[in-house]
Amino acid sequence: MKKIFSAILLVLLSNLSFSQSEQSLIENCIQNYIEGTSYNKPDSISKAFYSEANLFLSHKEKPLWIVPSSEYVTWFQKGNKGEFNGRIGRIISIEYFNDIAVAKAEILIPERKQEFMDLFLLKKIEGEWKIISKSASSKASNKSGKKILFIVSNAHYYGNSTISTGNSFAEIVNAYNTFINSGYIVDFVSPKGGAIPLAYIDTSDSLQKQYLYNEDFMYAIKHTVNPKEIDYKTYKAVHYIGGGSAMYDVPENSDIQHITMQIYEDNNGIISSVCHGTAGIANLKTKNGKFLVEGKKISGYPDSFEKQDGEYFKHFPFLIQKTIEERGGDFKFSKRNEDYVEQDGRIVTGQNFQSSKSVALKIIELIEKNK
Repeated sequence: MKKIFSAILLVLLSNLSFSQSEQSLIENCIQNYIEGTSYNKPDSISKAFYSEANLFLSHKEKPLWIVPSSEYVTWFQKGNKGEFNGRIGRIISIEYFNDIAVAKAEILIPERKQEFMDLFLLKKIEGEWKIISKSASSKASNKSGKKILFIVSNAHYYGNSTISTGNSFAEIVNAYNTFINSGYIVDFVSPKGGAIPLAYIDTSDSLQKQYLYNEDFMYAIKHTVNPKEIDYKTYKAVHYIGGGSAMYDVPENSDIQHITMQIYEDNNGIISSVCHGTAGIANLKTKNGKFLVEGKKISGYPDSFEKQDGEYFKHFPFLIQKTIEERGGDFKFSKRNEDYVEQDGRIVTGQNFQSSKSVALKIIELIEKNK
């Protein structure tokens, strides 16, 4: 039995590794296109496309404009090679089967207030993924290219128990929707990357229902970024999401701590949290070795609101309010289920999921003031 089990496990791990590597190879191909078109690198664009690929584009004077990829590459020979030309690109989704794939990428040109959506058809040819066709469309957009980093957890259970938990879906969507509607880009990072558990999903809430069935949004939730892949220089703020999962993995993760403090101290960025997400900032230290919360007004889910006789509570690694107060923070909160936000300099914290939108709006206000 042990041999059979080992063989099955090996097959499953091999398939997982294959999937991850194929996903990465497709991402690399699309990134060659994005980098090439954003930094005037014709060679990178050529590397992304199959030599006989065509682009199917819009044109004022014809119903369909078919452009060979070889011609498209020449459009980017005019600018200075390696110089950013104002195009901000990112992968929205990838889906593949054996040696074929479809992918979607968003291209923003904030100066023109323009957003392109690129759709790609790819095929693995002689061991390499290549774009064999591309279609694109554009529309007017308020997207500025400014980015917010949402910090989420991979923890499925309360500690070592079998009591399920997750990241608060309500907190995610209320903040996410506020940022997106204001023209911001939101990325997700988790300690391990990949899919995260979700909790407190209410499909009778129209906003939650909208995002639960939004394929691009759920793709981002399923493919959160590993901390090693994050470039802190591109973010204006970090936002710690709550839910029971927030108590685990995130608060002690040194890579996430480092990214957060780089955004705060080196980028002059904002640190924010909501509800149990405030656990994530309890351990943060500044360059001078002091706890970030020392002398600061901080909000989050208070210890007195926890069901302290509940089974889940026995598995808490620490208490948020108690820890922050022990480290010199001034913990503030209001009545249950009230929208309550504290701002102290570039630290913005909210008491509960009802505060998610207000926290996001305060972050936007601070960023826009800091222009």
